Amino acid sequence: MKTIFLDRDGVINQEVGYLHKIEDFVFIDGVFSACQMFQKLGFKIIVITNQSGIARGYYNEDNFNKLNTWMVNEFKQNKVDILDVFYCPHAPEDGCHCRKPKAGMFMDAQKKYPIDMLNSWMIGDKENDITAAKAAGIKNTVLVRSGHNINEKDSNAQFILDSIEQVAPIIL
Repeated sequence: MKTIFLDRDGVINQEVGYLHKIEDFVFIDGVFSACQMFQKLGFKIIVITNQSGIARGYYNEDNFNKLNTWMVNEFKQNKVDILDVFYCPHAPEDGCHCRKPKAGMFMDAQKKYPIDMLNSWMIGDKENDITAAKAAGIKNTVLVRSGHNINEKDSNAQFILDSIEQVAPIIL
C-alpha cells in the first residue's frame, strides 16, 4: 500500500505554536485538492505529528483528540479519507522512540498497515520530518516552505516546494 505521510502543523494547517483549539486551526490553501489528487493516484494518507504540547502541559490528549477528530471530519467533508493519525505526545528530552527525527511513528504505521515504504512519500516542513522518513526507508521526501523556516542548502529532502498544493505534479 503506497502512502502519503503528512506532518500536520505547517503542512496541513498554518503553523500556530502548540495548536490545540479548533478556532485556531486554519487549513493551508490547496490541502484538500492536493489530498484528493493523492487519492486519485492510489495513495492512502496518514498524518504523522509531534505533539510535545501534551508533555509540556499546554494541552492534554483529550484536547488533541477533539481537534484531531474535527480535522479528520473536515477532510471527510472534502472527500479525503485520512487512514490514520499517529502522534508523539512526548517532549524532546523524554527519549521516546516515536518523536521525529526518530522513525517510531512510521514503524508503528507499518506494523498496523501493509505500507510499501519504497513507494511512499513524506511531506513535512522541518528537516526532522525528512530525517525520520529516511530512517523508516522512505526515500521520496518533500519539504514545504509553508511552515517553519528551513535551511534549504543543507536539507536532505528530495524536493523543496512552497506548499502541499505543488506536490501532486512531482508524484505523477
